[in-house]
Amino acid sequence: MKPYRICHLSAGVASWMAAKRTVERYGPEMVLLLFADTLIESAGAYAFLEACVANIGTVYGFHRLSDGRTPWQVFRDERFLGNSRVDPCSRILKRELLAKWIEDRFTPENCVQVFGFDWSEGDRFERLQKRFDPWPVDAPLLEPPYLEKRQIVQKARDAGLPISPMYELGFDHDNCGGRCVKAGQAHYAKLFHVLPSVYAEVESEENALRGLLGNVSILKDRTGGESRPLPLGEFRARIEAKNFDTFDFGACSCFAPVEATA
Repeated sequence: MKPYRICHLSAGVASWMAAKRTVERYGPEMVLLLFADTLIESAGAYAFLEACVANIGTVYGFHRLSDGRTPWQVFRDERFLGNSRVDPCSRILKRELLAKWIEDRFTPENCVQVFGFDWSEGDRFERLQKRFDPWPVDAPLLEPPYLEKRQIVQKARDAGLPISPMYELGFDHDNCGGRCVKAGQAHYAKLFHVLPSVYAEVESEENALRGLLGNVSILKDRTGGESRPLPLGEFRARIEAKNFDTFDFGACSCFAPVEATA
């Protein structure tokens, strides 16, 4: 029997496109859709997710998993604020939760896990392959026809899917509604300008964790060759003075984190 294809949805356009290609290649009877809910995704992400599940169409349908906690609750329980180098939120609320669900139902011989890495993310996919071994994985967007993110967004529009406002606002992803702790200075500067209420929410959560854990922060100041905490409250002044790393958007990948998180 051919292996089942388990498509990991992230409420993003790339994971939708990867799942669409998978159904086209292997048929709806061999595909199921899986989503790990952090409980703090944007309203636009949840609306897109619901629509893309209906658009993809599979025999075994859609499975939504949740630990029952938000990333902020995980940080309190683990007594550690996630950042670009270490991500207990992704590890607990996504990777471990999804892995257990799959391992309880499948074996490496009867399933292939599918992810939405595109043609520019081959290195990240290679890290994921090593991490998942011996479980086989696939990334259909690494194969022709190659698509840019803007092209995938347009295909989603053409299919009548409700594009998340996060893309319309110019963000590269819609992870945790813009609250991703693996994002960098440029991301949070943009968040401050276009979604100030979300920035204020993340700043408040960070301040609460600083009260619990001490001098910790999501962002880091690496000027002078040294790294020190850069709280979002302090970062506000950097934004207003336009004194921040305008290229540091971060790599908000929950499935292929940096090696330090292994």
